Amino acid sequence: MRRAGLFVPVPRGQRIGLGIAFFVVFVAVWWMLTASGVVPPQFLASPPETLTAAWELFAKFDFGHDVGMTIWRVVGGFLLAAVIAVPLGIAMGAWKPVEAFFEPFVSFARYLPASAFVPLLILWVGIGESQKLAVIFLGCFFQLTLMITMIVAGTRRDLVEAAYTLGSTQAGTVRDVLLPGAAPEIAEALRQVLGLGWTYIIVAELIGASSGIGHMITDSQALMATENIISGIVVIGLVGMATDLLFKQANRKLFAWSYL
Repeated sequence: MRRAGLFVPVPRGQRIGLGIAFFVVFVAVWWMLTASGVVPPQFLASPPETLTAAWELFAKFDFGHDVGMTIWRVVGGFLLAAVIAVPLGIAMGAWKPVEAFFEPFVSFARYLPASAFVPLLILWVGIGESQKLAVIFLGCFFQLTLMITMIVAGTRRDLVEAAYTLGSTQAGTVRDVLLPGAAPEIAEALRQVLGLGWTYIIVAELIGASSGIGHMITDSQALMATENIISGIVVIGLVGMATDLLFKQANRKLFAWSYL
């Protein structure tokens, strides 16, 4: 009964096995749909066709360059957002007047889809790399700012009072109490928002791109090459999952004490 209870941890080996099992079932259902003819091949390529298309993209059409450009755009836009959002979120969480000034606008702006800004961004910065970085920036910045604000604002008040009792200044309390306490959760918020940035890359590369996974997918759509489209989607998922795992491992090493 305990093994079937709520919130009971799953052993690492069993977790990996269950995760792999889902992908096996998913691919099997996909293969069955295409092999049986339920879905025409022009609308959904089979797994073997998708694998062949992926191999040809990398071997013949320099798809590695497209993947590299996409990674650069996602990471670049995310880093630009983090450089501003982290200190702003810390200030908003620590000082209520700062929060009262910024929070209404940030809360409003986080509901605006980044794709809605594409026409304006083209007018403002053109169709080069700046426009693509700006789309990722807008998709990450406001969400990340509010997440960090809530994390810092949730700092235990007794620790803050203890710091003041020991003679700490406001700046010292932020440096020695708020930041060390919030750092693991801030790192986790950064990991989650990086994943969010990957969801905007197709929009960022939709217009005026001459490289990138989104550019390849858009070109394949015109040719109805569903095997290339699915290959691009799978590559985005794999690269995004790889960056997520690397981020998670880095967090575990930097803040190992928080996982105990």
